[in-house]
Amino acid sequence: MEFLVVIPARFASTRLPGKALADLAGKPMVVRVADQAKASGAREIVVATDDQRIAAEVERFGYTAVMTRSDHATGTDRIAEVASLRGWADEQIVVNVQGDEPRIDPDLIRDTAAHLGKHPIASISTACHPIRDPAHLTDTNVVKVVLDKEGLALYFSRAPIPWARDAFAVNPGSLPDALPVYRHVGIYAYRCSFLKAYPHLPAPAMERFEALEQLRALWHGYRIAVGISPHAPAVGVDTPADLEAMRRTFAGI
Repeated sequence: MEFLVVIPARFASTRLPGKALADLAGKPMVVRVADQAKASGAREIVVATDDQRIAAEVERFGYTAVMTRSDHATGTDRIAEVASLRGWADEQIVVNVQGDEPRIDPDLIRDTAAHLGKHPIASISTACHPIRDPAHLTDTNVVKVVLDKEGLALYFSRAPIPWARDAFAVNPGSLPDALPVYRHVGIYAYRCSFLKAYPHLPAPAMERFEALEQLRALWHGYRIAVGISPHAPAVGVDTPADLEAMRRTFAGI
């Protein structure tokens, strides 16, 4: 199906300033991400940035960069500005691919877009995979998602949900069989109609306390379709150690 990809890429980063331009075997990280998006079959790939250095490198490698405001609170806000600037139609599907995931699977990008296309009731689609390590259930850095019978998100949380009350009372260190616990994967596909509305939606308390922007959509009544992947995606780059590991991967070490 037809879909577009937008890659938000700021120069500023709390732990790794300029990581979008970090060299990975001769290409900046953000260009490596764009290469994966190209392999997904996206009709158009746009890097949304607030920094001319990033824009120049993206264009040097043959991709499109769009300059956006520097005061956006979230990547979704930045993508919404791109959708407005480009004049994309309400039903156009746009996939948000993070600029620090140079090994993202092209199939995941394509499948997330297709999943939204299969769920006309939803305005957003995303992905998850089963949690198999009990430690991940209680790790607040691991975002969990609970689904309804149609595969639509009921809630996202950093807390362990759903909680197996009786099983954990007996054995808190083991996941009971058939407990539907899923780790959220941070990729999103949006209909442009939602992107146009998003900047005007007030952030609810649950978004502020959980620090999860997707809760804003749920609170305002938008549906999120969630595809279940059998395995975890490739890791991104959040720390200097992650960056060094990624450099070794691209160097074939």
